[in-house]
Amino acid sequence: MLALRLLNVVAPAYFLCISLVTFVLQLFLFLPSMREDPSAARLFSPALLHGAFFLFLSTNALGNYVLVIQNSPDDLDACQGTAARRALCPPPSAHFCRVCARVTLRHDHHCFFTGNCIGSRNMRNFILFCLYTSLACLYSMVAGVAYISAVLSISFAHPLAFLTLLPTSISQFFSGAVLGPEMFVILMLYLWFAVGLACAGFCCHQLLLILRGQTRHQVRKGVAVRARPWRKNLQEVFGKRWLLGLLVPMFNVGSESSKQRDK
Repeated sequence: MLALRLLNVVAPAYFLCISLVTFVLQLFLFLPSMREDPSAARLFSPALLHGAFFLFLSTNALGNYVLVIQNSPDDLDACQGTAARRALCPPPSAHFCRVCARVTLRHDHHCFFTGNCIGSRNMRNFILFCLYTSLACLYSMVAGVAYISAVLSISFAHPLAFLTLLPTSISQFFSGAVLGPEMFVILMLYLWFAVGLACAGFCCHQLLLILRGQTRHQVRKGVAVRARPWRKNLQEVFGKRWLLGLLVPMFNVGSESSKQRDK
């Protein structure tokens, strides 16, 4: 339990450090390296478009991250305490989280990177957080590849060029051909790639469960759920203003049907 509590503190700090490093690299390294095209209008300069798009991705990622932390799942105060009291909680989707030390309705899982449980109240923000984090990481990787290609005169036309970049750069770094800043960016490329793919896979998995009307907790426990149309399952999580939520981080408390179904 001590290891889980420690992980609940280290994981959010790790995510915030990666976000800070990414922001610094974008602001002080990638953006200045983009030269303006004299033939293009100043309004549509590559640096301005790149900065605006990255700001949009990072704002949505961090905004939904904050909303996931602030909007905890419904807390069943009457079910907290001893095991006998927790046994009186009838909803099959209710779960007592040992890390949070509380019982939540529509429990999905405990996310250590947010230090919070994921349930009906913050599921939409969690999915959007995974989506925009994946997009921000993959977009940063593309910008980093363009930077490394320009600085080190490396061509990525070959499909295996990215896979062989790290071992080749390590040998060149110890020989002095690659400097420290460039080597750090190369290491970040692989970190962005790994985090981006992990978040994308997790986002797709959560969307699949939502279409089925299930949670990860119900799948682990083998709890059968009533078949419902997939559109209703999506609307229950994302609400009617789903398009606005894709563009601006906003809180969604969920529908009343999600609470009534567990009673």
